[in-house]
Amino acid sequence: VALLPLLWMLSVSFMAPGEASSLPPPLLPAHATLANYRELFAHAGMGRYLLNSLLVSSAITALSLACNLMAGYAFAKLRFAGRERLFQALIGALVIPAQVAMLPLFLLLKYLGLVNSYAGVIVPGMATIFGIYLVRQYARGIPDELLEAARIDGAGEWRIFVQIVLPLLKPIIVTLAIFSFLAAWNDFMWPLIVLTGQEHYTLPIGLASLAREHAQDSELMMAGSVITVLPVLLLFLAMQRYYLEGLLLGSVKG
Repeated sequence: VALLPLLWMLSVSFMAPGEASSLPPPLLPAHATLANYRELFAHAGMGRYLLNSLLVSSAITALSLACNLMAGYAFAKLRFAGRERLFQALIGALVIPAQVAMLPLFLLLKYLGLVNSYAGVIVPGMATIFGIYLVRQYARGIPDELLEAARIDGAGEWRIFVQIVLPLLKPIIVTLAIFSFLAAWNDFMWPLIVLTGQEHYTLPIGLASLAREHAQDSELMMAGSVITVLPVLLLFLAMQRYYLEGLLLGSVKG
């Protein structure tokens, strides 16, 4: 039941224009064609949208990993004034709907001159409360004796973090990377708000704008949907083992 719509979407993407609109709708194309995909990349600008999504999603993933890993480790293992209160405040912010913060965030980015730019999409995704929480819960399982031994041997905090902590956090790093990439790739609302120029559109925004122009062309829309879904589906299937390992280990460590 879950896979049937996805398989039919793939099948319709290879149909000739108008074929999917017949009754009853066919399950398989009568004569498979790549015309819809050629149309998307030749005239609809789908190639540019694909590159934009890759750029934005990769940048958000890399930056969020760096920020979330450092912040999560600090909350788990470093002692500083107000650590617990600050972490409680972050957790409390999770109950605030993301839509509530969009207006002040948009105005802030407008003052900074980041509206209609890649940075306007990337900067708000540099760190997430969920990512910090996930890393903190996992990092709490690292033995304090291991870190203290490294400090006694003269290792600085940065060296401890890079050479000792990061290798131990590998499962959760992969899990968080997949979470971050999928969230950035599939994000529709925030790019729709902050991006006003078509040259900066990501795939979800590009597909929505394409739907307004080709509302009746189901085959072309299905081809666009396949291009949007396929990269993240392949990524998840390739990293599924590490993803599940990170979730299970994280639950045990927490």
